[in-house]
Parts: sequence; structure tokens; C-alpha cells
Amino acid sequence: MPQMPRTQTWHLPQPDLETSEYWEAAKQGKLLVKRCNGCGKTFFYPRVYCPFCWSAETEWVQASGRGRVYTFTVVHQNDLPPFNDRVPYVVAIVELEEGVRMTSNIEGVAPDEVRCDMPVRVSFREEQRDDDTVALPVFVPAE
Repeated sequence: MPQMPRTQTWHLPQPDLETSEYWEAAKQGKLLVKRCNGCGKTFFYPRVYCPFCWSAETEWVQASGRGRVYTFTVVHQNDLPPFNDRVPYVVAIVELEEGVRMTSNIEGVAPDEVRCDMPVRVSFREEQRDDDTVALPVFVPAE
């Protein structure tokens, strides 16, 4: 079976109508989550309807960017570029102060020093896609 060619930026997000505001805010160093105006709960990943009450009355709100490592794994082998140049790296689920959990990377610390419940804060790693910069939320140890 022939393989499809991969672009150099295949791993970067492709903003759509629902997520474009999120990615634009990330370029400005802001982490957004969704909040439901029907039930008042926050949620992440972005979607049109609240996953708790199914209301379409949702809005973007800026998160504090502070949280704790809920769980994580250290990736020691990945053959796909650009990840093969980054091993070992940490993939974690971070629980934000707002109560939502998001998957991201932990950076700025040796992988063997990452621990569950470790306090972290959001940072943004910039990557280039064609003529555009993409800001990816990552987490670093809180000071």
C-alpha cells in the first residue's frame, strides 16, 4: 500500500471554525478554555455544545494557566519527525485550576524529574508552518 507523503508540518494543528479563536489567543500567550453559560461548567477540548448540559451557549474564557500534573509518560522512542529529534520527552495530562484536564508536553525539566501532582504553568512553544507561526501550549514547572 503506498504511503501518503507527509509535509514538514503534518503534526501541527489545523485551526477550524471552532478552534481558530483558541489558536489565535495562544499566539498572544493566552490559554483559553470553554465555559458553558447554561450550567457554568468549564470544559476542554473545544466544542460547540457543553458536554454536561448540551447547551450551545458556550464562550471562551482565559484560563489561569496554572495546574498540576495529573499523569504522564516519558516517550523514549518515536521514529516520526520531528518527534524523533525530541526523545526523550514527556506527554502529560495536566489538570488546570479551572478543573479541566488537557494533554500537553512538560518542558523545562528533565523527564526523570517530572512527578504526578507537580505544580506547572503554561508556556508556549512556537513552531513555523509555511508563513505562519503556531503557538503550542506546553507546561513548565511552576516557580
